[in-house]
Amino acid sequence: MKINVEVDCTPEEARRFMGLPDLTPVHDIYLKKMLEAVENQTNPEAFQSLMQSWSPMGEAGMNFWKGLFEAGAKPGK
Repeated sequence: MKINVEVDCTPEEARRFMGLPDLTPVHDIYLKKMLEAVENQTNPEAFQSLMQSWSPMGEAGMNFWKGLFEAGAKPGK
């Protein structure tokens, strides 16, 4: 037996239905601080250091994403 259930709702409606918090204010603050940091950086090394400190798992997380993008950019066999 196979049962399919389709739910037609917006992401906001799904978030509320599942009882998840609205993180829009936190996201807005994060973006504002990121924009300020990007605009005020004087050299690429400082910007890279900033992004590594903000990324999940620090440098390990950055290396993971770098490897993922590099693997995706290679031509298929």
